[in-house]
Amino acid sequence: MTLNSWNLIYLNMNPVAFSLFGLNIHWYGIMYVLALLVALWMAKFFVKKDKLPISNSLLDSYFFWVEIGVILGARLGYIIIYDPNTLYYLTQPWQIFNPFINGEFVGIRGMSYHGAVVGFIIATLLFCYKFKQNILLYLDLVAISVPLGYIFGRVGNFLNQELIGRTTDVSWGVVSAGVLRHPSQLYEAVLEGLVIFIILYFYRIYKRFNGELIALYAMLYPIMRFICEFYREPDFGIGFVAFGLSMGQILSIIMFGFGLWLYIWLKWVKK
Repeated sequence: MTLNSWNLIYLNMNPVAFSLFGLNIHWYGIMYVLALLVALWMAKFFVKKDKLPISNSLLDSYFFWVEIGVILGARLGYIIIYDPNTLYYLTQPWQIFNPFINGEFVGIRGMSYHGAVVGFIIATLLFCYKFKQNILLYLDLVAISVPLGYIFGRVGNFLNQELIGRTTDVSWGVVSAGVLRHPSQLYEAVLEGLVIFIILYFYRIYKRFNGELIALYAMLYPIMRFICEFYREPDFGIGFVAFGLSMGQILSIIMFGFGLWLYIWLKWVKK
């Protein structure tokens, strides 16, 4: 197979976008910021378009709370579930958000999506309790606002040359760690981001009860993630957990079960 410029993109691309005052700014960090801005912009768009009873100031405050919850949850989730140095971080918690290694600024590496979900839920519960808001209304708004922003997060993973795919011989593969691999991060950007957004965007006009959109998201995301995991290299140090499934797939099954339970509870139990 003759390799082209796309196949060799990692060999010709620097994960560092530029340096600022001696600090390296990675493409991943830029994509992460864009993901947040896009999610917030989409939320404001839907609040206005669908005439939702949420003020602009409350929405800004909510996203601040959620971002704190997501960062804490994602980082702690990664350390507890995936990081091989879990004990080190738990005994030295001040190192969890230390962006320096041996005096060199490297940023904060290692975030877990499922940990971010837990942090997001806790932050949403606390926010809605404090400001006496309808939690299901906010969760439905998040369900249709986050997917497009999520695309930037996965593109950031691709540019940062992390969460690499499994080995392959497809013509659109990229060389990473010396072998041709699936660009699984881009598969995730499409399925977990774009496809879910399109589904929920058009379905939202048929919404029958508050909480339906977030329950659907909680089922759609793990389905897409489960599929993408077949093309993504299992997490280093963990490998396949059981029945040939990765940790991401195991957690996706759990998340799908929660989403299904939530949908049933909201539609047929909670009146």
